[in-house]
Amino acid sequence: MIRLARPEDAVFLQACAEAAYARYVPQIGRRPAPMDADFPAQIAAGQVSVVEDVQGMPQGYVVCVPRADHMLLESVAVHPRAVGQGLGRLLIAHCETLARAQALPEVRLYTNAKMAANLGLYPHLGYRETGRGVENGFDRVYFAKALA
Repeated sequence: MIRLARPEDAVFLQACAEAAYARYVPQIGRRPAPMDADFPAQIAAGQVSVVEDVQGMPQGYVVCVPRADHMLLESVAVHPRAVGQGLGRLLIAHCETLARAQALPEVRLYTNAKMAANLGLYPHLGYRETGRGVENGFDRVYFAKALA
């Protein structure tokens, strides 16, 4: 159900990011960073995993970037047609599994301070807020989760 993204997935990834993040543009006042990601480069680096439905149709993705001391969950998106099926949580758990497989002790992520739903979701999934700040013009909230 979850697999590494292939070069031919780049079109879906861009469409998914556009569809999933478009609702935040008015709140943030600009396009969220994942809408302008370089998906071909991320795919080539092996950083993107795709979740598919039972027919093999992509429904969402997660971008996980290994760092020296943690896994960065750079972005996660589920296409609006598949929202409500638990795929976002599944993709986040997949990123945690990848981190454990690489013996990384924690997963870190950030979200925009105006994405209110995320501010409640991540603590519910065991992430703790570690800070806030402005980065690349975005008002970000940083989270981390220690892995056992």
